[in-house]
Order: sequence, then C-alpha cells, then structure tokens
Amino acid sequence: MTRQAVLLRGINIGSRNRIPMPELRDVLEGAGFEAVTTYVQSGNVVLDSRLSGDELAREVAGLVGQRFRLDIAVVVRTRAELAKVVGLNPLGEVATDPKRYQVSFLDGKLSRDVLTKLESVAAPQERFVVSGREVYAWHPAGVARSKLWAMLAGRGLGVTATARNWTTVTKLLELADR
Repeated sequence: MTRQAVLLRGINIGSRNRIPMPELRDVLEGAGFEAVTTYVQSGNVVLDSRLSGDELAREVAGLVGQRFRLDIAVVVRTRAELAKVVGLNPLGEVATDPKRYQVSFLDGKLSRDVLTKLESVAAPQERFVVSGREVYAWHPAGVARSKLWAMLAGRGLGVTATARNWTTVTKLLELADR
C-alpha cells in the first residue's frame, strides 16, 4: 500500500460542484481504499492504495462521476512526491504569507509556450518557479486580480492542474505521515 494525496479540482467553490467530504470518504472507503482522511472542503484526500497515481486518479474521477454525477479532474501525488514538493519550497524566503503562496499540481509538464505565457502575465511583484509537475507561485497582493493566478487556475495550461495554498500543502504532508 502506498500513502497518496488525491486532489480533486474545482469542487465546493461557491455553489458549484458540491461534494460533502464525509460522503466522499464513504465512497472511497466503500471502493476499498484504506485510511481515508479528508482535509477542509476543497477536495483534499489522503488514503492508502495499491494503484499507481494515474490509475488512482482515474478511479477516483470515475467514482465521483458515478456517485455525484460530476466530471471532476483528479491529480495524485504519493507521500514521497509530496515530501519533495515541501522540501524544495523554492519561494520560501520570499513567500511570507502561506495563504498567498500556491502550489499548482499538474498531471504533466508544461510546454515551453505555456511557460512563456506565464512569464508574460506575472505581475512584477509575483514570483513563480516551475519544477517538474509543480508550479510554485507567490502572489503577494493576493489572487483576486492576478493574471498569473487566473492562468494557473484556468484550463489553458494544456495539462490538468489543481492548486493548493502552502498551508494546505504542508497539512497534506502531515496527514500523509500519519
């Protein structure tokens, strides 16, 4: 069994894509996953599974589709991969507010064209670092008016992406260590 973080994209934002976390836990436990834990209402699950990350993402997306009738993208990281994300922390020296420090988890690498677009939309005070299948982004003025955030949160990256703030990222690693 491998401890894995399962990240559902775009759920429980306002009134759309509503999934109660206790019900999601029940669905996942009923499918045979073990030690299922959820964190806050934004689609963060830590569980034990024998499936690979890609297989687990497909399985969870299928279960969500069947039970909640929603087409939700899912990105998965093992506990070891999550530990590397936290250990790298390339913007830790400048990112002083964990709520404004985001990590976008991708299901593939970004193309050179997308990287160029990200560079062109980042505000002068914003910083971002791409490392493999993660984008670390510091938004000191918040995300509300950030063009960088809008692009990272949108569907124009050419890959599936879902973002979590630094507080959530470190909490997921803590849950994976249990």
